[in-house]
Amino acid sequence: MTDVIGELVALEPAVVVRTETRQVVQVAPDAVVALKALAARPIRTREIRALEVAAVAAWPGLEMEWVDGWLLRAGAGFTRRANSAIPLGDPGTVADPADPDVRARLADWFAERGLPLRLLVPDRLARVPEGWSVSEDVQVMAADLENVPLPEGPTPVVVTARTDPEWLSRYRGGALPDEAQGVLGAVARGVLGFGRIGAPGTEPVAIGRAAVTDASDGRRWVGLTAVEVAPEHRRNGLGTLLCGSLLRWGRGRGATHAYVQVAEDNTAARAMYRELAFVDHHRYRYGTEPVGPLA
Repeated sequence: MTDVIGELVALEPAVVVRTETRQVVQVAPDAVVALKALAARPIRTREIRALEVAAVAAWPGLEMEWVDGWLLRAGAGFTRRANSAIPLGDPGTVADPADPDVRARLADWFAERGLPLRLLVPDRLARVPEGWSVSEDVQVMAADLENVPLPEGPTPVVVTARTDPEWLSRYRGGALPDEAQGVLGAVARGVLGFGRIGAPGTEPVAIGRAAVTDASDGRRWVGLTAVEVAPEHRRNGLGTLLCGSLLRWGRGRGATHAYVQVAEDNTAARAMYRELAFVDHHRYRYGTEPVGPLA
């Protein structure tokens, strides 16, 4: 007997396992002695940084600048993600924001744009200084597109290169500031697709945004954001159909992997993405500087 360790791809008509070296091994069902579930492969710190590089490019805000190993983004205050600093500098170059001088430089950049100092801190890349306001965790989930059950044939999902009034009317209930369209339409060295389900000229019943960008390790990712389904149409499979179609669109533009960012308490969304073969990759949280003089 011998072991085959890897990702279980199929059970019928043969047991198919994809190993870490991407080799596909098939075993006849009657030759299988036992199947044992193993813990997920640990995610390396460099993999977290690489994915976050792709995610920043997918949602860059309206301007970006490097300060002390932190990549600062400003998007006129629309969304925390587009108005935060993330520690994506090379190892050893990311300064500690608890240092008063570092904190002052970061704070001054945001203050010049009328924004508070907010950090987006992924697992293991940095830490939020003590005494700062810290958000709930956001779960980053990832998938190899080879494992995702993508739709086959035509679907009712239409993907366009930009938003329009109908798409925007579904996003966050249509209550958007003037800057929202600019932030939604921004991408750094990538391509955007805005998906919808609904008749032309009417408010869509489901929408989503997909961005195809490159990570620092050479992988090409498609990231899903702004996924919304009208309340009266939820739990009918529209979210799965929309996301699967956007992922297929991303694969057609060279993406090999996919990611989503989901609030820790959004159990319904996380369950849907698990059905699409997404697994937990890492978490991040926001830390906001307390109001008052610098410590």
